[in-house]
Amino acid sequence: MRVAVIGGGWAGIAAAVELTAGGAEVTLFEAGRVLGGRARGVEIDGLKLDNGQHILLGAYRDTLALMRRVGADPDECFDRRPLQVIDNTGFRLALPRLPAPLNVAVGLFAAKGVGLSEKLRTAWWMEGVKRRGFRLAQDMTVTQWLDAAGQTGALRRHLWEPLCLAALNLPAERASAQLFANVLRDSLGSSRRADTDLLLPRVDLGQLLPAPAGRWLQDRGAQLRLGTRVRAVEDTGNGVRVDGETFAAAVIAAAPQHVGALWPSAATDFAFEPIATVYRKIGPNLKFPFPLTNRLGGHCQWIVDRGNGVLACVLSGHGDWEALDDDALAAELAKEVGLTDPSPWHKVIREKRATFSARPGLARPDFRTACPHVVLAGDYTWADYPATLEGAVRSGLRAAQQLLP
Repeated sequence: MRVAVIGGGWAGIAAAVELTAGGAEVTLFEAGRVLGGRARGVEIDGLKLDNGQHILLGAYRDTLALMRRVGADPDECFDRRPLQVIDNTGFRLALPRLPAPLNVAVGLFAAKGVGLSEKLRTAWWMEGVKRRGFRLAQDMTVTQWLDAAGQTGALRRHLWEPLCLAALNLPAERASAQLFANVLRDSLGSSRRADTDLLLPRVDLGQLLPAPAGRWLQDRGAQLRLGTRVRAVEDTGNGVRVDGETFAAAVIAAAPQHVGALWPSAATDFAFEPIATVYRKIGPNLKFPFPLTNRLGGHCQWIVDRGNGVLACVLSGHGDWEALDDDALAAELAKEVGLTDPSPWHKVIREKRATFSARPGLARPDFRTACPHVVLAGDYTWADYPATLEGAVRSGLRAAQQLLP
């Protein structure tokens, strides 16, 4: 069975691997010069960086399994640490290495900068959310959800709102509470302690999955057509034509804004949110208590110490920062972070459509189409999650399994 996979991001990679393992003859089309899509490695001025900073969680089970399948060892690729949320005001919540859910309970009650009464109210609220299976009666914004729960204190500002912005790429006043609850269900609400761990990449994103998956696919006879943009997919009745070439089936794993040009009935009208990553070299004397730090009160939202003399400042969602040019943005963030190192080197990477806008009640398309030979893959089709690498991988696996006999 010849199958075309259109799009070499993490969804397309997952689909191609699953199809190849299932005996299909796979041709993977990717418009870019390398695999990875919106999560790939780049080399800038001799430094191996990423086209945007990503942090993974231990809850990304299918992503980790796929890495192992293609020969990438997560234990070597990641610095795995228990979750900590630290910010520039002195707030700190650190989960200990205890079984779940005891690790979350102990971490919550040991959090610095929060009164005991608020901790008790939050614990009681979280237990109620868990009893209801993390299901809301109706979707609303995270702000409305927290207001209704009486979550108006320090934990809201220092924990829930930053986690919402990090997970959904949207501020709480615009983000879907149901999608945020789903993220909490599979992380802080998980019965597996390892699911709450932070996975900080030791290598660039290309080495986590795209590069080893590309080698794995080629070793098993799959064709990788890089630098090839597909223009048309047509239903032939008993298969499909991809730019005139005949296949038994196709997985369309392109970004949602491009899907409609290939398969009009699958077109979406999503809004999108940007992400900027500002890289800067730092001196050897600058030390952070934890590689990931939350920032409140400025443009920068998260700081990631990549461990190679480079700092990544992350700005998620629409904001005033978009009006600043690259040099002005880098200068503003240097002041906010307190970088006095005279090193002028910096690099700003902006992704204007980094994620779909995960707002309340967002209608997500079915991955199946009216044609049984064409299925969709991509994080936007995995309705249980916002735009995440795990959602992309799961969607690709599901699409492939739909086509395999």
